[in-house]
Amino acid sequence: MSETNPAATAEVAAPHRYTAAMAAEIEARWQDFWDAEGTYAAPNPKGDLAGDSELVARPKKFIMDMFPYPSGAGLHVGHPLGYIATDVFARFQRMTGHNVLHTLGFDAFGLPAEQYAVQTGTHPRVSTEANIENMTAQLRRLGLGHDKRRSFATIDPDYYKWTQWIFLQIFNSWYDDEARKARPIAELVAAFESGERAVPGHTRAWSELSADERADVLGEYRLAYASDAPVNWCPGLGTVLANEEVTADGRSERGNFPVFKAKLRQWNMRITAYADRLLEDLDALDWPEAIKLQQRNWIGRSEGARVDFPIDGERITVFTTRPDTLFGASYMVLAPEHPLVDKFTPDAWPEGTHDVWTGGHASPAEAVAAYRAQAASKSDVERQAEAKDKTGVFIGSYATNPVNGERVPVFIADYVLMGYGTGAIMAVPAHDTRDFAFARAFELPIRCVVEPTDGRGTDPATWDDAFVSYDAKIINSTGAGVSLDGLGVAEAKARITEWLEREGIGEGTVNFRLRDWLFSRQRYWGEPFPIVYDEDGIAHALPESMLPLELPEVEDYSPRTFDPDDADTQPETPLSRNEEWVNVTLDLGDGPKRYRRETNTMPNWAGSCWYELRYLDPHNSEQLVDPEIEQYWMGPREGQPHGGVDLYVGGAEHAVLHLLYARFWSKVLFDLGHVSSAEPFHKLFNQGMIQAYVYRDSRGIAVPAAEVEERDGGYYYQGEKVSRLLGKMGKSLKNAVTPDEIAAEYGADTLRLYEMAMGPLDVSRPWDTRAVVGQFRLLQRLWRNVVDETTGAVTVVDAEPDEDTLRALHKAIDGVRGDLEGMRFNTAIAKVTELNNHLTKTGGAVPRSVAEALVLMAAPLAPHIAEELWRKLGHTDSVVHRDFPVADPAYVVDETVTCVVQIKGKVKARLEVSPAISEEDLEKAALSDEKVVAALDGAGIRKVIVRAPKLVNIVPA
Repeated sequence: MSETNPAATAEVAAPHRYTAAMAAEIEARWQDFWDAEGTYAAPNPKGDLAGDSELVARPKKFIMDMFPYPSGAGLHVGHPLGYIATDVFARFQRMTGHNVLHTLGFDAFGLPAEQYAVQTGTHPRVSTEANIENMTAQLRRLGLGHDKRRSFATIDPDYYKWTQWIFLQIFNSWYDDEARKARPIAELVAAFESGERAVPGHTRAWSELSADERADVLGEYRLAYASDAPVNWCPGLGTVLANEEVTADGRSERGNFPVFKAKLRQWNMRITAYADRLLEDLDALDWPEAIKLQQRNWIGRSEGARVDFPIDGERITVFTTRPDTLFGASYMVLAPEHPLVDKFTPDAWPEGTHDVWTGGHASPAEAVAAYRAQAASKSDVERQAEAKDKTGVFIGSYATNPVNGERVPVFIADYVLMGYGTGAIMAVPAHDTRDFAFARAFELPIRCVVEPTDGRGTDPATWDDAFVSYDAKIINSTGAGVSLDGLGVAEAKARITEWLEREGIGEGTVNFRLRDWLFSRQRYWGEPFPIVYDEDGIAHALPESMLPLELPEVEDYSPRTFDPDDADTQPETPLSRNEEWVNVTLDLGDGPKRYRRETNTMPNWAGSCWYELRYLDPHNSEQLVDPEIEQYWMGPREGQPHGGVDLYVGGAEHAVLHLLYARFWSKVLFDLGHVSSAEPFHKLFNQGMIQAYVYRDSRGIAVPAAEVEERDGGYYYQGEKVSRLLGKMGKSLKNAVTPDEIAAEYGADTLRLYEMAMGPLDVSRPWDTRAVVGQFRLLQRLWRNVVDETTGAVTVVDAEPDEDTLRALHKAIDGVRGDLEGMRFNTAIAKVTELNNHLTKTGGAVPRSVAEALVLMAAPLAPHIAEELWRKLGHTDSVVHRDFPVADPAYVVDETVTCVVQIKGKVKARLEVSPAISEEDLEKAALSDEKVVAALDGAGIRKVIVRAPKLVNIVPA
């Protein structure tokens, strides 16, 4: 038997060896135990989840993962990286005296389930719930310590009732710039009614306005409002897409259909009202600087001036960060969608129009229409890219430069966007690279108004590019009433802004790159809007008693699709086809009336904007969250002035979408008094990615990675040589490894250890299945240090450890404790391994005190085997709430350390010295050492560099 199967022989000889089969049995048993005992239940201070008062009295830790989406493909080993990390950290926090809230729900609305429903006819809820069940089983197998009482999915009506409720809070609010906070819209109405606040755009009193007029006025203030907005319209999918769903080449991320700019009636969130606060409050957050920088750049705050350029008795307003260059403005550019384009486009070209300005078209209207069609086929990213060839067309009108009275031609060009500034720019080609290229292409004047400091001279005709500087003198800038000549940029800005304001043709202002959040989707699988429209088209909020407004059944889940190249089509939403649901009779407080429901749905971001709050109080049907519970888990405290989750772990790809949207919602809820936390997430940690090798054949098609052979320095699949490149892991790349496979072969504890040991948590790392066995062997050695593999008996002894073992133990405790607190899990595992190896090499039975400390150190990382060994060591309680070991400082510091003595950079001696030795004593010891004296051989000494206690460097004369 041993000749044919040595492994089987070894297993028979050691029936109590830690094997994959034993790991599977241990892990399943302890997972059942944790569920039955409610081991990970985090008690609230009150309510239906109130519990152990001793736990509530402890310091709290709220630890969160970013919402997973329940994909039909299930998990591969890259997905649980962050979940395992937060679990290790949460377990350590429990063992260091904290009441820890750690749970996981599912972000379950969205396009994937809807597209699967379109393809198969399966209701999205059916497929989504099946995916949730599968993913829940996969995550359970990893031994994650989640409080399962708090889990939910965004598709639960009890959950999205409150998503709809929050939408109504935002809809019924406005932002008071003076108070710098959101206030109920009813307070604004009261101010209009009393005359305390003038009604903008009207000379009549509020009481004299029609319902339509009042709705229009309030629409300009509401934080959630409907408007005719430029959107990404994808006829091939039959829906509007968010910017993040459009590729850089202007096509849909799903399906690769062309995407066009179109104007559609859409819901928007006025996130721009919070731009300053979103910027300011970043400073107090414990986030990676790279993420903060992305948010700052996305918000894009810039100071400058608004300037009015007269045109045909009216004006075009621009925003510029360089009003000091106004005298150099030689043309203007409007976004193709700008509402003034049609107004100022004449029937015929003005006399003397340059041919290059017309685009070869017979009339301005024809040129504008053609160019608009061209621009509509590009995404915002494409339009702002630095293209080699600049495009645009003259609209046939001239504006007047207000500082010198010069006529400047007005163009439209796709590099100007309606969503930024005013949708219009003044072009100063001498001092802006993009404007310079445009002016050269269209033979427009270029005038130098900022004196070059690089020796190029002041004649732009000789330049190869624009001169851009914020540290130079202004020239050629004197006109009626104002002169900037000789001033620096900052001083010139201040002077021209003051002049503009005095003349009533401009003002100093702040602008933002951030645009309002487009909040409508022409889809089925999303939260319905709690909005109905009366016969005049006025929007009305449903009362809270009518929430949740549940999704109705429909026969066809897909939006109607059109010719992908037809930009002029209009979306038809799935909800619009359910006439009984759309057209309803309701009593909203003034008697039964007929209404029409909103047939768009909310975007998939909606449910993840506030889910941290639902974890706190998940069964509350009366209010969003109990204030006392929210204050306990998320309220402001020392070091966290805005409150929020204590640790939030997820991918960096959500920096300016989910994270910015969630911050906005949190601030609105804070302003309205519903929560005490003005920020949702205090500390953010971005985990890296687990990568895998992708193998491709000669056609560039991915082949199954598991079937690739390595030989003769190359890689082969079915005899054909293939290429190898490190990339993402995924089903489509045929390189996915599931956690189920690894758990079956080695156990979940081994998988947990391997993923945490691969490298620092915040960097990407390549997966190597062959390396997993190293962590399995660590667990086998840990097991052998406590359990006899032949008899199953516990082998530890009640004896005091020797000096070396005590030092190894306490150094490990000190190091592992610091590493777990700092989320340096790879180095924590290395220290556990080092101690474990020390015990193995020492031989003989392990002292009980050392074995128990070692098991407790391993518990956050490998909880199943730790629970099993803890029980075998005679304990009846769980390791989950046991105190983490504390190091004795006397054993952490070495009695001596090795000091290296160098002469001319070469090592000449090594001294064993006290770690506390002074620099003076160390220098004396080094200079008196026999080897050092011999090496110097009587030579004088020019310098001695001492770095106590580890280095002395002697420089001879």
